[in-house]
Amino acid sequence: MDIKQLNDKYRVAAPRYTSYPTVPYWDSCNFTELRWSKQVLQSNDFATGISLYIHLPFCESLCTYCGCNTRITKNHSVEGPYISAVLKEWQLYLRQFSTKPLIKEIHLGGGTPTFFRPANLELLITGITEYAYIHPEAEFSIEAHPNNTTTEHLEVLYRLGFRRLSLGIQDFDPTVQFVINRIQSVKSVADVTAEARRIGYHSVNYDLIYGLPLQKLEGLISTIDIVTELAPDRIAFYSYAHVPWVRPGQRRYTEAHLPSAELKAELYQTGRKMLIDARYTEIGMDHFTVATDSLYQAHLSGRLRRNFMGYTEQSSRVLIGLGVSAISDCWTAFAQNVKTVEEYLKIVNEGRIPVFKGHLLNQSDLVIRQHILNIMCKGFTSWIQPEMQDKIFSEAKLRLLELADDGLIVLGQSELKVTTIGKRFLRNICMAIDARLWDFKPETQLFSIAD
Repeated sequence: MDIKQLNDKYRVAAPRYTSYPTVPYWDSCNFTELRWSKQVLQSNDFATGISLYIHLPFCESLCTYCGCNTRITKNHSVEGPYISAVLKEWQLYLRQFSTKPLIKEIHLGGGTPTFFRPANLELLITGITEYAYIHPEAEFSIEAHPNNTTTEHLEVLYRLGFRRLSLGIQDFDPTVQFVINRIQSVKSVADVTAEARRIGYHSVNYDLIYGLPLQKLEGLISTIDIVTELAPDRIAFYSYAHVPWVRPGQRRYTEAHLPSAELKAELYQTGRKMLIDARYTEIGMDHFTVATDSLYQAHLSGRLRRNFMGYTEQSSRVLIGLGVSAISDCWTAFAQNVKTVEEYLKIVNEGRIPVFKGHLLNQSDLVIRQHILNIMCKGFTSWIQPEMQDKIFSEAKLRLLELADDGLIVLGQSELKVTTIGKRFLRNICMAIDARLWDFKPETQLFSIAD
């Protein structure tokens, strides 16, 4: 089967597997704030290290392609009350912990974290770190918009321990930028990148998207030529997820404005080749790094992990999500905060952890979760056939055999290895062992198309 036939066959709705079970399959029936708190306390990972994700949802304008939980406003008076609530939420968690936590990772995501004034970001981070130990190899990172990231932002954050910066580029083509309402110049990106490096940031990431409305091959080639000249340390090159039933902003355009399946496959294959030719190494799914980056080193040593923040080299099994809609993970359970700013502020100010849904993983979930992580991070997994694993893989056997016949995996008696071609189809490979998806097939489309 050639690559076009594979693309056509496996172009189906598929999860991105930042968690297992995936969010639509969480069983929240018996989930409560109290049950979540007990699960967190039982994890016993506070002394060995936790990760923090802080969601800062505000943006001054809507990027129509965006799938994140955002609040559009030019009113910067929202900054103070929101930061105050996040710090109160952190205090609610601290009261639950039996020991002072050790922080191994902080990631500020959005929205647009650089919407916030530098002084307010400093207030936020110092309010978090003064009640915790900081691991000597901790990684602090921030997502930023090139148009509003100032030298003061970068200097304040660097002083607070931030060494990683991620810039949303998506595409430099003016036509694409207009339709997705994400307009930034090459100069603004180059200036922020140069300033970050001058200050001492050791890792700069660019986000690029293929499959955007009105995107053309020549435009993507030009974008990647510019990007490789600017030489970021990491590049996330991922597929546009068209889910207008979830994100109404995507209704600014229709499916007719999107690249055809054939063109989208060509955009991916061309972009991937250009990045590899520019001496970037493909890591996991959608990520490329230079050999000096810590993510590459984690890939080489088998330490690569994946969570709701994406790929990371940190080994913590506890991720606390702070802020509106943030998702937390203590390995045996997931929890998500309420999704509107007003409700979030109300619940936190009442002294309650603002989770509204979650999932307690059973033994089957835990086994499948680890195998999916192995596939997504290492391209390999193995099993030894105890009763639980035997059941999981026997039920998935026909699906796995089909993947092997199509050349996407090499399947042994008790192991699975992703082939070079199979790296393009990691989501589809993980689907084969997703027991919850096959037990409860969705009647409507829940996920974006894997292409």
